[in-house]
Amino acid sequence: MHSPYRWLPALAVAFLAVLTAAMAMAADIPKGPLVSTAWLSTNLNHPNIRIIEVSVNPGLYERGHIPGAVNVSWHHDLNDRVQRDIVSKENFEKLLSKAGVGPDTAVILYGDTNNWFAAWGAWVFDIYGVPNVTLLDGGRKKWEAENLPLDNRTPEYATTQFKVKQVNTGLRARLADVVAVAEGKVSAHLLDIRSPDEFQGKIFAPQGVPELSVRAGHIPGAVNVPWGKAVNEDGTFKSAEALKKLYDTAGTDGSKPIITYCRIGERSSHTWFALSKLLGYQVKNYDGSWTEYGNSVGVPIENPSGTVWGGK
Repeated sequence: MHSPYRWLPALAVAFLAVLTAAMAMAADIPKGPLVSTAWLSTNLNHPNIRIIEVSVNPGLYERGHIPGAVNVSWHHDLNDRVQRDIVSKENFEKLLSKAGVGPDTAVILYGDTNNWFAAWGAWVFDIYGVPNVTLLDGGRKKWEAENLPLDNRTPEYATTQFKVKQVNTGLRARLADVVAVAEGKVSAHLLDIRSPDEFQGKIFAPQGVPELSVRAGHIPGAVNVPWGKAVNEDGTFKSAEALKKLYDTAGTDGSKPIITYCRIGERSSHTWFALSKLLGYQVKNYDGSWTEYGNSVGVPIENPSGTVWGGK
């Protein structure tokens, strides 16, 4: 007579095999601040990742996104909706809880517009101490260029109880910090990553973008390394060696703390990521950037072009 439990050893072996495979899968998440499109496209169902899209073009996520990606709005989710500030700690906790992010979840951020706003997301996630955050190298641009799959279904994940353990305010520069550097009271490198025409004061904002400041030019002492010099044609970051050479040549070699800025803080977040995550430099992002500095009364400004605001 056969025992009714004779299949238990085989079942245990099968369970262990599945568990071992799952553990092996969970261990193969790439180390470092970047994830390639090649890896992500073959690991979309990985149980320990949460893909988050941070785009600003209306309807883009709804028309198609990386399968399984959660939609996080830069305007509504990562910024305060009333005052000019990043999202509060409490609302950030609610955001990540709704997205199903737990303490061991590996978050992969990507977005449109050269990954600028995804990099802003990485900066905010870093401020709030999220431990496992990476950028999809090349972002949405590279994913679409390679004809990788898109999905228009909104995923649903079990809600978690995400809690911020520590807030790192040292990653953020304020107006007073920047003025102190400009006036020589604090030693740091100021890195303006806008276009040369913005830096020189020829224009107030990039073409097609609303003018939001009443003064043109740059912060005294700043050097200009446009954000785009840090990336390849496909939108991926250049090698660490190439990045080090680029910024060393400009004098921002990591020997002193660096403050990055642009117009509203999104392009400078991209350079903040390159300097801090790929090169390991001590960097703060000035998210107030030129729309705060260029509208402030009495702060020092350099305007080589002498352009005067006409109120248009």
